[in-house]
Amino acid sequence: MKSSIEIMTKAKPELRSMTLQETIQLTEALGEKKFRGRQVYAWVHRGVKNFDEMTDLSQSFRQKLAQHTVLDNMKCVDALTSSNDQTTKYLFKLNDGNVIESVRMVYRHGVSACLSTQVGCRMGCTFCASTIDGMVRNLSAGEILGQLLEIQNLGGARVSSVVLMGSGEPLDNFDEVTKFIELASSEEGLKLGQRHMTLSTCGIVPGIRALAKKRYQITLAVSLHSAEDAKRSELMPVNRKYPVSEVFKACDEYANETGRRVTYEYALIKGENDREEEALKLAKALKGKLCHVNLIPVNPVAERGYKASSDLSVKRFSELLKRSGIETTVRRELGSDINAACGQLRKSYLDEPEA
Repeated sequence: MKSSIEIMTKAKPELRSMTLQETIQLTEALGEKKFRGRQVYAWVHRGVKNFDEMTDLSQSFRQKLAQHTVLDNMKCVDALTSSNDQTTKYLFKLNDGNVIESVRMVYRHGVSACLSTQVGCRMGCTFCASTIDGMVRNLSAGEILGQLLEIQNLGGARVSSVVLMGSGEPLDNFDEVTKFIELASSEEGLKLGQRHMTLSTCGIVPGIRALAKKRYQITLAVSLHSAEDAKRSELMPVNRKYPVSEVFKACDEYANETGRRVTYEYALIKGENDREEEALKLAKALKGKLCHVNLIPVNPVAERGYKASSDLSVKRFSELLKRSGIETTVRRELGSDINAACGQLRKSYLDEPEA
């Protein structure tokens, strides 16, 4: 790992991306006492956007921080709030001009934030809006954390749970995503319990195995959408590299290493994967596993043409799984009137003509 001094000689480091130890090293490199690093770290995780808000630091130190580091790494340029519920979708513009989306969702148990991990996505899932324009770049740990901090600032309430389900494949950005998990759960920072974090993957087998070795207490959610290789490969090109059987093996390893059950996300698409025989094949594949199935009537994406399964088909699919002993829920739909599916707001913003 580069020292803070080495980092300072190149691009300005993002304070939101720095661990407590890295922040202390930076502070000492700037000629300040070690305890000042703890103060800076605490301010960063309170969501301050201006160095002048760090009121227990001297003006000269704040000036040095402003000269050598970056504090605020994004700006909210648009937001849509649902008229049906309290869901809000934000469009954040990053310091390099790229844009990402995040969603704030309100439940009885608290506020949840859906965060992006990449600008765009390269996985090519045919039912997803995020992948239409491909991937631009990975987000830094600080840019992932920045979304969480901005959602807290804009919403005026603490976020009690996080889902890494925005644009991008989290395990395709493994190092920065795992650093974010450690930043968000740090005792000196937000103290967000890992059991209140969910990471969603399309099934990057090496990433699942590497995540298992971390032994985090987060929930692993795997986008499955079919228990058959032929159909899953049609919907999700990643299956051609990591077939269903390998995904299941990696998920079993994760459950064994962490003691955490795996959630299998299943988007129900009318006429594609919602037949009763497919429910029975899924139940057979999952029998005896430490798992849970989350059924999701697919979000319509104009460029794709897929339609959500009927309420009756969803009910039948769910009942078949439950009768087979598979714990199953149907995801509550939030923000349907604001196209809360990832990628929609970003695309409309990019398509607007310049003034």
